[in-house]
Amino acid sequence: MTETAPQWYAVLAHAHGENKAAAHLERQGFKTYFPRYLKRRRHARRIETVAAPLFPRYLFVAIDVATQRWRAIQSTVGVVGLVRNGEALAAVPPQIIAALRQREDERGFVQMDDKPRFAPGDKVRVIDGVFSNCFGMFEGNDQERVSILLDLLGRKVRVMIDELSVAAV
Repeated sequence: MTETAPQWYAVLAHAHGENKAAAHLERQGFKTYFPRYLKRRRHARRIETVAAPLFPRYLFVAIDVATQRWRAIQSTVGVVGLVRNGEALAAVPPQIIAALRQREDERGFVQMDDKPRFAPGDKVRVIDGVFSNCFGMFEGNDQERVSILLDLLGRKVRVMIDELSVAAV
């Protein structure tokens, strides 16, 4: 009897229930993978970095369909069901899981490519703070702050503000 290698499949979890689903699946002996990344968010006038799911409501589970009792996944706490193509389970190519794992840092968070949200010369609007509802032109960014030219009192004024306080026009 030849042993087959487990294949990765996507699991749909309840809203905000990915951790619960992963814990219950692992308790049943399944290997899971729940990719997360660090996301900056503004809350109560503070900016904080929080762990967020890379694919909200989805996680991956390794199943050997020939030997494991995988149908139990359907009734696992926190799980809505396995992703399917018709009646067949939708397998996730192992290269995708490997590529995600290669992008993880030492803490296990997937590193996202930092692409600029704006190009120099883009029209922007300040959405928060002292200059709220002022329009300007994006110049560039320096880590977490952006430089914009605001048209104030008939002249161009360069201001440095938090990048989350700026939106495209």
